[in-house]
Amino acid sequence: MEPTVGGLVSRAAHELGSRADELRAAVEECLRRELPALWEDPDVARLATDNIAAHIEAALFGLEHAIEPSLIELPSADAERARTLARHGMPVSAMLRALRLGQGVITERLLAEMPRLSDDAGQVSAAAQELMAMSTTYVDRVSEQGVAAYQEERDRRLRWRSAMVNAASMRIGTTLDIARTTQELADFATEQFADLVTVDLLDAVLPGRDVVGESALMLRRMAQGPAGGPGPQPAIAPQQVHACPEGSPCANALSSGRPSRQRDGSASGVPRAHSTLVVPLRARGTTLGVAEFHRNATTARYDDEDLLLAQEIVARAAIAVDNARRYTHARTTAVTLQRSLLPRQAPPQSAVDVAYRYLPAGSDAGVGGDWYDVIPLSGARVALVVGDVVGHGIRAAATMGRLRTAVRTLADIDLPPDELLTHLDDVVMRLFTEACSDPDADPDADVGGDIGATCLYAVYDPVTRRCTLARAGHVPPAVVVRDGRAELLDLPSGPPLGLGGLPFETVEVDLPEGSLIALCTDGLIEARAPEGGARVPDGQPPSPDGDGRTPVHTTRMPDIDAGLATLRQVLARPAPSLEEACDNVLQALLPSRPDDDVALLLARTRALGADRVVTWELESDPAVVARARADVSRQLTDWGLEERAFVAELVVSELVTNAIRYGRSPISLRLIHDRSLLCEVSDASSTTPHLRRARVLDEGGRGLLLVAQLAGQWGTRHARRGKTVWAELNESTEFPALAFE
Repeated sequence: MEPTVGGLVSRAAHELGSRADELRAAVEECLRRELPALWEDPDVARLATDNIAAHIEAALFGLEHAIEPSLIELPSADAERARTLARHGMPVSAMLRALRLGQGVITERLLAEMPRLSDDAGQVSAAAQELMAMSTTYVDRVSEQGVAAYQEERDRRLRWRSAMVNAASMRIGTTLDIARTTQELADFATEQFADLVTVDLLDAVLPGRDVVGESALMLRRMAQGPAGGPGPQPAIAPQQVHACPEGSPCANALSSGRPSRQRDGSASGVPRAHSTLVVPLRARGTTLGVAEFHRNATTARYDDEDLLLAQEIVARAAIAVDNARRYTHARTTAVTLQRSLLPRQAPPQSAVDVAYRYLPAGSDAGVGGDWYDVIPLSGARVALVVGDVVGHGIRAAATMGRLRTAVRTLADIDLPPDELLTHLDDVVMRLFTEACSDPDADPDADVGGDIGATCLYAVYDPVTRRCTLARAGHVPPAVVVRDGRAELLDLPSGPPLGLGGLPFETVEVDLPEGSLIALCTDGLIEARAPEGGARVPDGQPPSPDGDGRTPVHTTRMPDIDAGLATLRQVLARPAPSLEEACDNVLQALLPSRPDDDVALLLARTRALGADRVVTWELESDPAVVARARADVSRQLTDWGLEERAFVAELVVSELVTNAIRYGRSPISLRLIHDRSLLCEVSDASSTTPHLRRARVLDEGGRGLLLVAQLAGQWGTRHARRGKTVWAELNESTEFPALAFE
């Protein structure tokens, strides 16, 4: 009996099935030749081999038993293999082509088998046609199922990748700290898709390292994770500087800006890693460094999808690193400028003992414009200054420097505190005008919000033990007298600097020797301020403090009251030194990273006793000049300063003569034995003497020239009524060789 067409196909499938190993080898050889990418990754190659065997077995079984192609049971792992190909980044076209190539090899072998089983050419031809139809139907079914599973996995991976990128955006770059940002990248990646991550930055791009003198690229290991454990470990320690060898994947990524996948991590010094991604960190056209992601042998190798994910995460991390780098550079510049404009050490003076602190803001706002100063004045007095410029950054620091210079200049002419603040107010208004008219300024910048300041100016006189203060919108000072109580001085607030046209008021207070004065900026007392605090409306009566006294401020935020109360409590506690008192205040009031910069100035008052100061009232008569010289000579002998008597007599003679000739009664002479000898002559006239060079035939005009030559310093200060001309005679003062023509 002649076999049927279906029977011929069945017999051919049976015969070929007995040589299944040979058929699998033929299909694998074809795929290796036509699709070498399937064999690059051992995991994918193993998958392809298993897939070939499963499909040959299913196809031959269906043909041998004459099962309809639509009813042939597909391999149970076929859909999972398609998902695995998607996870390994293999394109769907490669999967479909592999199915077609395998179908071609199997069909070719079956067609070659049929003529050996039947001599009927027509039957063989019909069987071949039936075989082709059945094979096509089977491959179409396999392709449809595989594409559906592949696309499902691709969609899932896309969603996962999107979720990872979003999560990375939330986790990486939470601060403007370079080390922390890079460590956040390493931590996130090790949690999600890597067994080991290293992040290296070019040493030249880090703040303070702007020169690259080496031929090789020098990198600094900024972060790695996780540390320790059974997985692969790097040979380079954190913060270690190392060279990137030429031709290495790291060097190629840095030079080309392109990422790469590596079969292992030996080139990166991680030999136990069997798959590595090398991704450069680039932001705003600048290459900052390179990140490497490693997997060990127990994890699937990286594919193109993993590389794309790593690129997206690193791109976001690079922006955060660049922001942190730029911020760190700007902050370092601003802090350097700020500290260079602040006093390096307290000037020599005998009026007060001082201790001070300046702390830049630890938040993203950066350094601000807080400043302090200690300025020696005539008459053994000293000026204590604390101020705060609105804004942050280099501009605020530069404005602070200009205001501090202005304060020193105004202090040198001995202006009273209220008048000094009035002139300083004019300076701030001029700065505002300059900023508004600057053609190079950013037109979108809020210039008005950046120009403004507050200031507290105090002058302490150790002779009278009196302190004269005025403030312009600044935090009131605290004072601790010898009984240990700390109080806020009842000092009118005054408007902030820059408003113009509003007066400032001066308050005088008597301070016993040993009193402690605390001047600070609002960054200190607002450091622990709760968010959303509301201001007390202007004009509303303030609430009493715990001791029943009413504080001066009527526009303070409630949290400022708490800060001031804490400040008073800390100042009232005894401290071995002013330095420790400063530390105690900062420890009690400041968090680890204050949101605003802080200036604190503590001063403990000293006094010059009656044995160091002597005053004579003089008549407006030229005859008293000789008597004044004699009194000065006797007093210097009592003080053991006989060697200065000759110069002092000359200076006193000229100053008293000028006061009698050009001033008005009452006239007084005062000597102060301080670090130097101070001679002061006061009268009721407001006329300021001026130094001029006398001509040859002039009978006078040489007195002040002589005083200027003999004194280390001299000047005039005005009071509410009258003036004082003073001269300071140091130990090194000698009689100069003056040539009078």
